[in-house]
Amino acid sequence: LFSSCISNGPYIMNSANGNDSKKFKGDVRSPGVPSRVVHVRKLPNDINEAEVIGLGLPFGKVTNLLMLKGKNQAFLELNSEECAQTMVSYYSSVTPVIRNHPIYMQYSTHKELKTDNSPNQVRAQAALQAVNALHGDAGSVAGATAQSPVLRVIVENLFYPVTLDVLHQIFSKFGTVLKIITFTKNNQFQALIQYADGMTAQHAKLSLDGQNIYNACCTLRISFSKLTSLNVKYNNDKSRDYTRPDLPTADSQPSIDHQTMAAAAFAAPGIISATPYGGAHAFPPTFAIQQAGKYKNLVSGLWLKYLPFLTRLGLSGLHASGGHNVLLVSNLNPESVTPHCLFILFGVYGDVMRVKILFNKKENALIQMSDGTQAQLAMSHLNGQRLHGRAMRVTLSKHTTVQLPREGHEDQGLTKDYSNSPLHRFKKPGSKNYSNIFPPSATLHLSNIPPSVVEDDLRRLFASSGATVKAFKFFQKDRKMALIQMGSVEEAIESLIEFHNHDLGENHHLRVSFSKSTI
Repeated sequence: LFSSCISNGPYIMNSANGNDSKKFKGDVRSPGVPSRVVHVRKLPNDINEAEVIGLGLPFGKVTNLLMLKGKNQAFLELNSEECAQTMVSYYSSVTPVIRNHPIYMQYSTHKELKTDNSPNQVRAQAALQAVNALHGDAGSVAGATAQSPVLRVIVENLFYPVTLDVLHQIFSKFGTVLKIITFTKNNQFQALIQYADGMTAQHAKLSLDGQNIYNACCTLRISFSKLTSLNVKYNNDKSRDYTRPDLPTADSQPSIDHQTMAAAAFAAPGIISATPYGGAHAFPPTFAIQQAGKYKNLVSGLWLKYLPFLTRLGLSGLHASGGHNVLLVSNLNPESVTPHCLFILFGVYGDVMRVKILFNKKENALIQMSDGTQAQLAMSHLNGQRLHGRAMRVTLSKHTTVQLPREGHEDQGLTKDYSNSPLHRFKKPGSKNYSNIFPPSATLHLSNIPPSVVEDDLRRLFASSGATVKAFKFFQKDRKMALIQMGSVEEAIESLIEFHNHDLGENHHLRVSFSKSTI
């Protein structure tokens, strides 16, 4: 499924011997001054010309090539200095790997390449012409040249967290991803993903549009963006420019450390040979992807259910973030927050087993979710949200369980066990609740409303806590359900906590969740 003809190296050339390296001494290392000639080092012994050309192809036309097989090196000349700069910058943040060899790049001291007619160079020129011809012709397929290289991606039914690195891992299978920006708009998780050219973007769109990342959820809806280039200002967990590793992270500190991020992004070592050489985000481009034949990283039985779908996207070595199912919530308002209040709120994103408000630091609480995936989901949606006048900070705790107080030790009701609660939303496999998980929003979805309850009753109920009700609407086809819009997201969060499971009479308990819709 790779967009580039060289991904699997179909042009097998006879390997050159080391004679060229006697004539060409290579560069004395001074990699700082940009040049359109790039010096490539530490290549595997069995490297072929097409593979080396493939390193440069996503960034522009490769105009010349010099192979130094005896030194495991090569020189690539691109059609402009700007293309070479993009290439060197990209590979300094995403180390390319060919057959388990990390490859290194720097600018050459040569401003252009002059090659002779020796058999080795004739072979290199033939490979260059063949790859460039094929790459050029492919651009005319299905009018791809007219398409934007930027894709707009909406992830629907976001049950599991989809991080920037997960998107990079999936979309890199079709070509080199240059930039990614993620954001939430209309209560939907979206991303803009920029490839080097429209043809690659079209190939990725045709292959991935409508696919589920996981079984029955996280559905990709892909269209071409009107933008032709993305302007990324910061490299962090929301946006990344792989061609500019020097960009600042701004003050949007990633809410979790890189090791945890790797777990959240399900970066399984067997699938993509991410290397320790390229920093935290070192996913290599397409030709370095290796298929994972064994599933030894699957630590949770839950993932076995999703294997056919993961394998289809080449993510079969996934592992849930095993031990991290306890969250540390800080900056709480100790006057207002109770274990029950945290149980209801965090229960929107997973089944809460236990809650402990810390005895000596009542602004802090530990919340044990039923698994690590639900913990990631709750953290990604609730970190930074305001509750009773304070912005909560949600991180993964080093604890693996929340301890109950020993018998006879009273802790003022600060620790609660909810493992047998009837209010868990996700006990039933395949429950509709799996596909109705949305970020906190000012609009709430109400369900299980009895026929005798009218709009005014519900407006009065939600206003009784002092909140503002801005709008209300019953569903036309089903009056058991309605939308209610509160004055702010914070008011909606507090209303959900207060009125979820509220007894409306006639044996009907109100169910409240966040809505992706507005009234």
